[in-house]
Amino acid sequence: MIKIIVANSAKYFNEELKQVIANQLAAEIFFIEKKEDLSYDKLVELQPHFVFLMHWSYIVPAAIHREFNCIIFHMTDLPFGRGGSPLQNLIARGIYETKISAIQCIEKLDAGDIYLKKPLSLYGSAQEIYLRATKIITDMIIEIVNKLDIKPMPQVGEVVIFSRRQKADGNIQNLENLQQIFDYIRMLDADGYPPAFIQIGKILMEFERAAFYGEYIKSDVIIRLTK
Repeated sequence: MIKIIVANSAKYFNEELKQVIANQLAAEIFFIEKKEDLSYDKLVELQPHFVFLMHWSYIVPAAIHREFNCIIFHMTDLPFGRGGSPLQNLIARGIYETKISAIQCIEKLDAGDIYLKKPLSLYGSAQEIYLRATKIITDMIIEIVNKLDIKPMPQVGEVVIFSRRQKADGNIQNLENLQQIFDYIRMLDADGYPPAFIQIGKILMEFERAAFYGEYIKSDVIIRLTK
């Protein structure tokens, strides 16, 4: 029986997801949620066939990805969209359909050979999209392990690099239309993300749970006074 490691952010890991993976794989599975638990010494001890990194925002040390078969999942149709904040960068460009790419983890960011690509809709809030992506990534892990003979292929096409978006990029004050405003609110509406906002003097307005009705947007607004 092969051994695999599935590492995932605690935000998107739960017992139900772990059970889904375990029930569909004839493998010994080790689940990791903390950065410090994905150590070189631990991997040497376990000798996993695959190390799957789901919603994993940490840099994988070279000693690990050079020796072990590490597979990461990126929310763009690579090589388009290498780099940071793929969900937000796609929606900000008016792109509403993408692919999740399962790729080898190598030194160069998001440049590894591709095992699989699966379509992903970018409609809904960021939280909804991440949960949808988790289901698709789970299916991709199951497919890769069960087939075992999927050969990764080099990326083909024009390389487009995304820059990681900053908190200030969520300011919606200078956007040109309601569609853009709605997209900015929903693409930042997820646990752990700074929300879309407007700053007027000392008044800070933060937006979440938006609904677009064509001629207007309804949204929850949190109003704060800043110094």
